[in-house]
Amino acid sequence: MQEIEHLKQAKQTALTLAAAQSFIGSTQPICISLGGLAGFYLLGADKTLATMPVTTFNLGVALGALPAAMLMRAIGRRYGFSAGALIVSLGAATAAMALLMHSFWLFALGLAIIGVGGSFQQQYRFAAADAAPKAFKSQAISWVLCGGILAAIIGPQSAILTKDLMAPVSYAGAFLSAVVLGLIGTAILLTLKPAPVVVEELDDPSDDERPLRTIIAQPRFMVSFLCAVVTYALMAFVMTGAPLAMVACGHSADDATLGISWHVLAMFGPSFFTGKLIARFGKETIVATGLLLLIGCGIVALSGLGLWQFWIALILLGVGWNFGFIGSTAMLTDAYRPSEKNKVQGIHDFALFSFVAVASLASGATLNAYGWDMINWIVFPAAGFCLVVLAIQVVSQRRAVAASL
Repeated sequence: MQEIEHLKQAKQTALTLAAAQSFIGSTQPICISLGGLAGFYLLGADKTLATMPVTTFNLGVALGALPAAMLMRAIGRRYGFSAGALIVSLGAATAAMALLMHSFWLFALGLAIIGVGGSFQQQYRFAAADAAPKAFKSQAISWVLCGGILAAIIGPQSAILTKDLMAPVSYAGAFLSAVVLGLIGTAILLTLKPAPVVVEELDDPSDDERPLRTIIAQPRFMVSFLCAVVTYALMAFVMTGAPLAMVACGHSADDATLGISWHVLAMFGPSFFTGKLIARFGKETIVATGLLLLIGCGIVALSGLGLWQFWIALILLGVGWNFGFIGSTAMLTDAYRPSEKNKVQGIHDFALFSFVAVASLASGATLNAYGWDMINWIVFPAAGFCLVVLAIQVVSQRRAVAASL
Protein backbone atom coordinates (compact mmCIF):
# COMPACT_ATOMS: atom_id res chain seq x y z
CA MET A 1 0.00 0.00 0.00
CA GLN A 2 2.84 2.37 0.90
CA GLU A 3 4.57 1.62 -2.41
CA ILE A 4 1.38 2.42 -4.38
CA GLU A 5 0.95 5.72 -2.55
CA HIS A 6 4.63 6.53 -3.07
CA LEU A 7 4.33 5.94 -6.83
CA LYS A 8 1.13 8.00 -7.02
CA GLN A 9 2.72 10.98 -5.27
CA ALA A 10 5.86 10.63 -7.38
CA LYS A 11 3.77 10.89 -10.54
CA GLN A 12 1.95 13.94 -9.16
CA THR A 13 5.28 15.60 -8.34
CA ALA A 14 6.64 14.86 -11.82
CA LEU A 15 3.52 16.29 -13.48
CA THR A 16 3.65 19.49 -11.37
CA LEU A 17 7.31 19.98 -12.23
CA ALA A 18 6.57 19.28 -15.90
CA ALA A 19 3.88 21.99 -15.87
CA ALA A 20 6.32 24.45 -14.27
CA GLN A 21 8.95 23.45 -16.85
CA SER A 22 6.48 24.42 -19.60
CA PHE A 23 6.51 28.06 -18.48
CA ILE A 24 9.83 28.60 -16.71
CA GLY A 25 11.55 26.58 -19.45
CA SER A 26 9.97 28.85 -22.08
CA THR A 27 12.35 31.62 -21.06
CA GLN A 28 15.37 29.56 -22.16
CA PRO A 29 14.55 29.50 -25.91
CA ILE A 30 13.78 33.24 -25.68
CA CYS A 31 17.26 33.83 -24.23
CA ILE A 32 18.98 31.48 -26.69
CA SER A 33 17.19 32.59 -29.85
CA LEU A 34 17.22 36.32 -29.12
CA GLY A 35 20.20 36.68 -26.76
CA GLY A 36 22.80 36.59 -29.53
CA LEU A 37 20.67 38.62 -31.95
CA ALA A 38 19.97 41.26 -29.28
CA GLY A 39 23.67 41.32 -28.40
CA PHE A 40 24.47 41.83 -32.08
CA TYR A 41 21.88 44.66 -32.15
CA LEU A 42 23.34 46.37 -29.06
CA LEU A 43 27.02 46.14 -30.04
CA GLY A 44 28.93 48.51 -32.27
CA ALA A 45 31.15 47.52 -35.19
CA ASP A 46 32.93 44.65 -33.40
CA LYS A 47 30.44 41.78 -33.05
CA THR A 48 32.82 39.27 -31.41
CA LEU A 49 30.96 39.43 -28.10
CA ALA A 50 27.50 39.05 -29.65
CA THR A 51 26.89 35.76 -27.84
CA MET A 52 28.17 37.12 -24.50
CA PRO A 53 24.59 37.53 -23.15
CA VAL A 54 23.92 33.84 -23.84
CA THR A 55 27.19 33.08 -22.06
CA THR A 56 26.18 35.12 -19.02
CA PHE A 57 22.85 33.25 -19.02
CA ASN A 58 24.71 29.92 -18.80
CA LEU A 59 27.17 31.39 -16.30
CA GLY A 60 24.21 32.42 -14.15
CA VAL A 61 22.96 28.82 -14.23
CA ALA A 62 26.40 27.63 -13.12
CA LEU A 63 26.83 30.21 -10.35
CA GLY A 64 23.30 29.64 -9.08
CA ALA A 65 23.59 25.85 -8.84
CA LEU A 66 25.23 25.59 -5.42
CA PRO A 67 23.22 28.41 -3.74
CA ALA A 68 20.03 26.89 -5.20
CA ALA A 69 20.88 23.49 -3.71
CA MET A 70 21.70 25.03 -0.31
CA LEU A 71 18.57 27.19 -0.27
CA MET A 72 16.33 24.24 -1.06
CA ARG A 73 18.01 22.19 1.61
CA ALA A 74 17.16 24.97 4.08
CA ILE A 75 13.59 25.89 3.05
CA GLY A 76 12.47 22.94 0.92
CA ARG A 77 12.00 22.52 -2.79
CA ARG A 78 8.54 24.08 -3.07
CA TYR A 79 9.63 27.49 -1.78
CA GLY A 80 13.10 27.17 -3.30
CA PHE A 81 11.76 26.46 -6.78
CA SER A 82 9.20 29.28 -6.40
CA ALA A 83 11.99 31.71 -5.46
CA GLY A 84 13.91 30.60 -8.55
CA ALA A 85 10.90 31.35 -10.77
CA LEU A 86 10.63 34.86 -9.31
CA ILE A 87 14.33 35.41 -10.02
CA VAL A 88 13.66 34.50 -13.67
CA SER A 89 10.99 37.23 -13.84
CA LEU A 90 13.37 39.74 -12.23
CA GLY A 91 16.08 38.93 -14.77
CA ALA A 92 13.66 39.21 -17.68
CA ALA A 93 12.51 42.64 -16.46
CA THR A 94 16.16 43.73 -16.23
CA ALA A 95 16.85 42.52 -19.77
CA ALA A 96 13.83 44.38 -21.15
CA MET A 97 14.91 47.57 -19.38
CA ALA A 98 18.45 47.17 -20.74
CA LEU A 99 17.15 46.95 -24.30
CA LEU A 100 15.07 50.09 -23.78
CA MET A 101 18.23 51.81 -22.46
CA HIS A 102 20.38 50.29 -25.25
CA SER A 103 22.83 48.92 -22.66
CA PHE A 104 24.72 45.78 -23.74
CA TRP A 105 26.24 44.96 -20.35
CA LEU A 106 23.00 45.54 -18.42
CA PHE A 107 21.32 43.20 -20.91
CA ALA A 108 24.02 40.60 -20.25
CA LEU A 109 23.42 41.04 -16.51
CA GLY A 110 19.68 40.53 -17.03
CA LEU A 111 20.30 37.22 -18.79
CA ALA A 112 22.71 36.22 -16.01
CA ILE A 113 19.91 36.78 -13.48
CA ILE A 114 17.55 34.68 -15.61
CA GLY A 115 20.26 32.02 -15.59
CA VAL A 116 20.46 32.09 -11.78
CA GLY A 117 16.71 31.47 -11.69
CA GLY A 118 17.17 28.78 -14.31
CA SER A 119 19.62 26.95 -12.03
CA PHE A 120 16.63 26.07 -9.82
CA GLN A 121 14.77 24.78 -12.89
CA GLN A 122 17.71 22.51 -13.77
CA GLN A 123 17.11 20.66 -10.51
CA TYR A 124 13.51 19.78 -11.36
CA ARG A 125 14.78 16.52 -12.85
CA PHE A 126 16.61 15.64 -9.63
CA ALA A 127 13.56 16.49 -7.53
CA ALA A 128 11.40 14.18 -9.65
CA ALA A 129 13.95 11.37 -9.44
CA ASP A 130 14.47 11.75 -5.70
CA ALA A 131 10.71 11.61 -5.06
CA ALA A 132 10.26 8.45 -7.15
CA PRO A 133 10.64 4.74 -6.42
CA LYS A 134 13.78 3.27 -7.98
CA ALA A 135 11.91 1.64 -10.90
CA PHE A 136 10.25 4.96 -11.80
CA LYS A 137 13.27 7.29 -11.54
CA SER A 138 14.21 7.36 -15.25
CA GLN A 139 10.59 7.86 -16.27
CA ALA A 140 10.16 10.62 -13.67
CA ILE A 141 13.08 12.51 -15.22
CA SER A 142 11.52 12.02 -18.66
CA TRP A 143 8.12 13.24 -17.48
CA VAL A 144 9.62 16.49 -16.20
CA LEU A 145 11.51 17.07 -19.43
CA CYS A 146 8.26 16.50 -21.36
CA GLY A 147 7.28 19.93 -20.08
CA GLY A 148 9.92 21.24 -22.44
CA ILE A 149 7.66 20.34 -25.37
CA LEU A 150 5.22 23.08 -24.41
CA ALA A 151 8.18 25.33 -23.59
CA ALA A 152 9.44 24.81 -27.14
CA ILE A 153 6.16 26.22 -28.43
CA ILE A 154 5.38 28.86 -25.81
CA GLY A 155 8.87 30.40 -25.69
CA PRO A 156 9.59 30.92 -29.41
CA GLN A 157 6.01 31.91 -30.21
CA SER A 158 6.09 34.44 -27.38
CA ALA A 159 9.34 35.80 -28.81
CA ILE A 160 7.96 36.06 -32.35
CA LEU A 161 4.67 37.66 -31.29
CA THR A 162 6.07 40.13 -28.77
CA LYS A 163 9.62 40.99 -29.91
CA ASP A 164 8.38 44.19 -31.63
CA LEU A 165 5.87 45.09 -28.90
CA MET A 166 8.11 47.96 -27.75
CA ALA A 167 9.03 49.14 -31.28
CA PRO A 168 11.21 50.82 -32.37
CA VAL A 169 13.23 49.00 -29.69
CA SER A 170 13.73 45.44 -30.93
CA TYR A 171 13.32 42.36 -28.69
CA ALA A 172 12.30 44.21 -25.48
CA GLY A 173 8.71 42.96 -25.71
CA ALA A 174 9.88 39.35 -25.79
CA PHE A 175 11.62 39.73 -22.44
CA LEU A 176 8.55 41.40 -20.95
CA SER A 177 6.62 38.28 -21.95
CA ALA A 178 9.26 36.24 -20.09
CA VAL A 179 8.37 38.18 -16.91
CA VAL A 180 4.80 36.87 -17.21
CA LEU A 181 5.99 33.32 -17.90
CA GLY A 182 8.07 33.38 -14.71
CA LEU A 183 5.09 34.50 -12.64
CA ILE A 184 2.88 31.73 -14.05
CA GLY A 185 5.58 29.20 -13.18
CA THR A 186 5.75 30.55 -9.63
CA ALA A 187 2.03 29.97 -9.15
CA ILE A 188 2.36 26.36 -10.35
CA LEU A 189 5.36 25.60 -8.13
CA LEU A 190 3.59 26.81 -5.01
CA THR A 191 1.27 23.79 -5.39
CA LEU A 192 4.20 21.34 -5.17
CA LYS A 193 3.84 18.83 -2.34
CA PRO A 194 6.77 17.64 -0.20
CA ALA A 195 8.42 14.40 -1.30
CA PRO A 196 7.31 11.36 0.68
CA VAL A 197 9.59 10.07 3.43
CA VAL A 198 10.68 6.52 2.67
CA VAL A 199 11.35 4.70 5.94
CA GLU A 200 13.51 2.05 4.31
CA GLU A 201 15.91 4.69 3.03
CA LEU A 202 16.21 6.39 6.42
CA ASP A 203 16.89 3.10 8.17
CA ASP A 204 19.50 1.94 5.65
CA PRO A 205 22.88 1.83 7.45
CA SER A 206 24.67 2.14 4.10
CA ASP A 207 23.19 5.66 3.68
CA ASP A 208 25.92 7.39 5.71
CA GLU A 209 27.05 10.52 3.90
CA ARG A 210 30.43 10.08 2.19
CA PRO A 211 33.02 12.81 1.46
CA LEU A 212 32.46 14.53 -1.89
CA ARG A 213 35.87 13.44 -3.20
CA THR A 214 34.91 9.78 -2.60
CA ILE A 215 31.71 10.19 -4.61
CA ILE A 216 33.43 12.02 -7.46
CA ALA A 217 36.21 9.42 -7.63
CA GLN A 218 33.75 6.68 -8.63
CA PRO A 219 34.21 5.68 -12.30
CA ARG A 220 30.44 5.75 -12.82
CA PHE A 221 30.23 9.33 -11.56
CA MET A 222 33.14 10.46 -13.72
CA VAL A 223 31.79 8.84 -16.89
CA SER A 224 28.24 10.14 -16.34
CA PHE A 225 29.60 13.62 -15.65
CA LEU A 226 31.84 13.58 -18.73
CA CYS A 227 28.97 12.49 -20.97
CA ALA A 228 26.62 15.08 -19.46
CA VAL A 229 29.18 17.87 -19.89
CA VAL A 230 30.08 17.01 -23.48
CA THR A 231 26.45 16.44 -24.49
CA TYR A 232 25.24 19.72 -22.98
CA ALA A 233 28.30 21.78 -23.98
CA LEU A 234 28.18 20.61 -27.60
CA MET A 235 24.47 21.34 -27.74
CA ALA A 236 25.04 24.86 -26.37
CA PHE A 237 28.05 25.40 -28.65
CA VAL A 238 26.13 24.59 -31.82
CA MET A 239 22.76 26.03 -30.75
CA THR A 240 24.19 29.40 -29.66
CA GLY A 241 25.90 29.96 -32.98
CA ALA A 242 23.02 28.69 -35.14
CA PRO A 243 20.72 31.76 -35.03
CA LEU A 244 23.60 34.10 -35.93
CA ALA A 245 24.76 31.73 -38.68
CA MET A 246 21.23 31.50 -40.13
CA VAL A 247 20.82 35.28 -40.24
CA ALA A 248 24.31 35.66 -41.74
CA CYS A 249 23.32 33.19 -44.47
CA GLY A 250 20.32 35.31 -45.46
CA HIS A 251 17.59 33.65 -43.42
CA SER A 252 15.28 35.86 -41.33
CA ALA A 253 15.31 36.34 -37.56
CA ASP A 254 11.91 34.60 -37.44
CA ASP A 255 13.39 31.64 -39.36
CA ALA A 256 16.17 31.50 -36.79
CA THR A 257 13.68 31.63 -33.91
CA LEU A 258 11.57 28.87 -35.50
CA GLY A 259 14.74 26.82 -35.93
CA ILE A 260 15.34 27.10 -32.19
CA SER A 261 11.69 26.14 -31.65
CA TRP A 262 12.16 22.93 -33.66
CA HIS A 263 15.38 22.33 -31.77
CA VAL A 264 13.77 22.70 -28.33
CA LEU A 265 10.88 20.48 -29.41
CA ALA A 266 13.44 17.87 -30.40
CA MET A 267 15.20 18.33 -27.06
CA PHE A 268 12.12 17.47 -25.04
CA GLY A 269 9.76 15.62 -27.40
CA PRO A 270 11.50 12.23 -27.04
CA SER A 271 11.05 12.47 -23.26
CA PHE A 272 7.70 10.72 -23.68
CA PHE A 273 9.59 7.48 -24.31
CA THR A 274 13.24 8.07 -23.33
CA GLY A 275 12.65 6.66 -19.84
CA LYS A 276 11.13 3.50 -21.29
CA LEU A 277 14.02 3.17 -23.74
CA ILE A 278 16.47 3.44 -20.85
CA ALA A 279 14.56 0.75 -18.93
CA ARG A 280 14.65 -1.54 -21.97
CA PHE A 281 18.09 -0.97 -23.46
CA GLY A 282 20.10 0.46 -20.57
CA LYS A 283 21.43 3.90 -19.70
CA GLU A 284 24.77 3.54 -21.45
CA THR A 285 23.15 2.48 -24.73
CA ILE A 286 20.87 5.52 -24.76
CA VAL A 287 23.77 7.87 -23.95
CA ALA A 288 25.78 6.36 -26.83
CA THR A 289 22.81 6.81 -29.17
CA GLY A 290 22.61 10.46 -28.17
CA LEU A 291 26.30 10.98 -28.93
CA LEU A 292 25.88 9.37 -32.36
CA LEU A 293 22.96 11.71 -33.09
CA LEU A 294 25.18 14.69 -32.23
CA ILE A 295 27.64 13.41 -34.82
CA GLY A 296 24.73 13.17 -37.28
CA CYS A 297 23.93 16.83 -36.54
CA GLY A 298 27.46 17.80 -37.52
CA ILE A 299 27.25 15.84 -40.77
CA VAL A 300 23.97 17.49 -41.83
CA ALA A 301 25.16 20.98 -40.85
CA LEU A 302 28.31 20.57 -42.95
CA SER A 303 26.30 19.44 -45.99
CA GLY A 304 25.02 22.93 -46.86
CA LEU A 305 23.55 26.26 -45.73
CA GLY A 306 19.89 25.83 -46.72
CA LEU A 307 17.22 26.51 -44.13
CA TRP A 308 16.20 22.83 -44.09
CA GLN A 309 19.81 21.83 -43.34
CA PHE A 310 19.99 24.21 -40.39
CA TRP A 311 16.64 22.98 -39.06
CA ILE A 312 17.37 19.25 -39.49
CA ALA A 313 20.78 19.69 -37.87
CA LEU A 314 19.13 21.47 -34.93
CA ILE A 315 16.53 18.71 -34.62
CA LEU A 316 19.24 16.03 -34.52
CA LEU A 317 21.12 18.17 -32.00
CA GLY A 318 18.02 18.31 -29.79
CA VAL A 319 17.27 14.57 -29.88
CA GLY A 320 20.94 13.80 -29.28
CA TRP A 321 20.93 16.07 -26.24
CA ASN A 322 17.76 14.40 -24.92
CA PHE A 323 19.16 10.87 -25.08
CA GLY A 324 22.63 11.85 -23.91
CA PHE A 325 21.55 14.10 -21.05
CA ILE A 326 18.67 12.03 -19.66
CA GLY A 327 20.82 8.91 -19.88
CA SER A 328 23.73 10.66 -18.14
CA THR A 329 21.43 12.03 -15.41
CA ALA A 330 20.02 8.54 -14.82
CA MET A 331 23.59 7.17 -14.57
CA LEU A 332 24.45 9.91 -12.08
CA THR A 333 21.59 8.96 -9.72
CA ASP A 334 23.27 5.55 -9.30
CA ALA A 335 26.43 7.21 -7.99
CA TYR A 336 25.11 8.91 -4.83
CA ARG A 337 22.98 8.05 -1.81
CA PRO A 338 19.81 9.92 -0.76
CA SER A 339 21.66 11.74 2.03
CA GLU A 340 24.24 12.99 -0.49
CA LYS A 341 21.83 14.32 -3.12
CA ASN A 342 21.95 18.07 -2.37
CA LYS A 343 25.71 18.50 -2.40
CA VAL A 344 26.24 16.16 -5.37
CA GLN A 345 23.50 17.74 -7.49
CA GLY A 346 24.70 21.24 -6.67
CA ILE A 347 28.36 20.65 -7.48
CA HIS A 348 27.41 18.63 -10.58
CA ASP A 349 25.31 21.44 -12.05
CA PHE A 350 27.84 24.12 -11.05
CA ALA A 351 30.59 22.32 -12.94
CA LEU A 352 28.30 21.32 -15.82
CA PHE A 353 27.03 24.83 -16.54
CA SER A 354 30.47 26.36 -16.11
CA PHE A 355 31.52 24.27 -19.11
CA VAL A 356 28.30 25.18 -20.92
CA ALA A 357 28.97 28.90 -20.33
CA VAL A 358 32.46 28.55 -21.81
CA ALA A 359 30.98 26.66 -24.79
CA SER A 360 28.42 29.39 -25.51
CA LEU A 361 31.08 32.11 -25.39
CA ALA A 362 33.41 30.05 -27.56
CA SER A 363 30.58 29.61 -30.07
CA GLY A 364 30.42 33.32 -30.88
CA ALA A 365 34.19 33.68 -31.06
CA THR A 366 34.54 30.56 -33.24
CA LEU A 367 31.74 31.66 -35.57
CA ASN A 368 33.25 35.12 -35.91
CA ALA A 369 36.79 33.87 -36.53
CA TYR A 370 36.35 30.57 -38.40
CA GLY A 371 32.72 30.31 -39.51
CA TRP A 372 29.81 27.91 -39.09
CA ASP A 373 31.66 24.88 -40.50
CA MET A 374 34.32 24.95 -37.77
CA ILE A 375 31.62 24.89 -35.06
CA ASN A 376 30.35 21.63 -36.51
CA TRP A 377 33.76 20.02 -37.10
CA ILE A 378 34.44 20.32 -33.36
CA VAL A 379 31.48 18.03 -32.63
CA PHE A 380 33.21 14.93 -34.02
CA PRO A 381 36.29 14.57 -31.74
CA ALA A 382 34.36 15.58 -28.60
CA ALA A 383 31.50 13.11 -29.13
CA GLY A 384 33.91 10.41 -30.34
CA PHE A 385 36.02 10.69 -27.17
CA CYS A 386 32.92 10.21 -24.99
CA LEU A 387 31.90 7.14 -26.98
CA VAL A 388 35.31 5.57 -26.32
CA VAL A 389 35.19 6.33 -22.57
CA LEU A 390 31.63 5.02 -22.34
CA ALA A 391 32.62 1.80 -24.10
CA ILE A 392 35.51 1.30 -21.67
CA GLN A 393 33.12 1.78 -18.74
CA VAL A 394 30.67 -0.81 -20.10
CA VAL A 395 33.44 -3.36 -20.68
CA SER A 396 34.83 -2.78 -17.17
CA GLN A 397 31.38 -3.28 -15.62
CA ARG A 398 30.84 -6.51 -17.50
CA ARG A 399 34.23 -7.84 -16.41
CA ALA A 400 33.48 -6.92 -12.79
CA VAL A 401 30.14 -8.74 -12.93
CA ALA A 402 31.77 -11.78 -14.54
CA ALA A 403 34.52 -11.84 -11.91
CA SER A 404 31.97 -11.78 -9.09
CA LEU A 405 30.13 -14.85 -10.37
